[in-house]
Amino acid sequence: MASVFTAPVYRLKALNNIFIELTSKNCNQRCKSCYINFPSSKPSKDFISIDKIKECLEDTKSEDLHCLYLTGAEPMTHPDFNSILRLCLKRCNVCICTNGSFLNEKKIRFLKKVEEEGINQIFFKLSLAHFDEVESDKAKYRGNYRQTIFALKTLSRYNFTSVLTVQNIYNIPQDLIYESFNKIFKEQDIINTDLQISVSYPTNNLESELKESKKTDCMYGRTLSATGIYSCPFLSGDYRGRVGINFKNYSNSVMAETDFCTSCSENNNFIFTIG
Repeated sequence: MASVFTAPVYRLKALNNIFIELTSKNCNQRCKSCYINFPSSKPSKDFISIDKIKECLEDTKSEDLHCLYLTGAEPMTHPDFNSILRLCLKRCNVCICTNGSFLNEKKIRFLKKVEEEGINQIFFKLSLAHFDEVESDKAKYRGNYRQTIFALKTLSRYNFTSVLTVQNIYNIPQDLIYESFNKIFKEQDIINTDLQISVSYPTNNLESELKESKKTDCMYGRTLSATGIYSCPFLSGDYRGRVGINFKNYSNSVMAETDFCTSCSENNNFIFTIG
């Protein structure tokens, strides 16, 4: 008799992190390894409104939020990005998840002034696919490697803390990844930067791969988008990850039934959350 596959249910243990999707389709780059299915035509104006973010912060004022994550597509394409950043910093720390293309020295100097207006910190999260420039750009886009290294180096000079996510699509031994990037950081005078290695998500092998995880983003966070509340940034806009319309009434549990859930189970650790 064939066994019946049942996807595990992940429950929210504490709402410590909120991922705010500033836009789902607007990005100035097209990374080959991106999980977002971008439209072939010009993206629509799908930017989230500031009012929706204010409502979120009001509805979660009793929660112990550790960090608000500004995500996308590319969050810095939002026309009201600076205002949203200031609004979120009044509540808690903020992490900007970005491809780094907007992070020139002038912008980073401005962001340091914004951070110094209050007591909370701004963190940055960027990503590469390989410690070799050519191999990384193959998985991303031409020029991404140098752009990211420049951004990390400049952020370091202004004493920002960053996280570099390495999407290990090449299945490189983790020890080699740490060794190689630490060497690059030393050569480039990059400090205050942590490495976060994640495996690439598989496709069409959910039943054989999925196992219950002890630590996932959906256990300690939820995603706010223009269309509602979702279990994690991977599933924003996907009905399988939708848990509510707002933070006044949303589900604390989600069934891990997608290929993206397989990625989280294999990592057995946070993918989007820092720390």
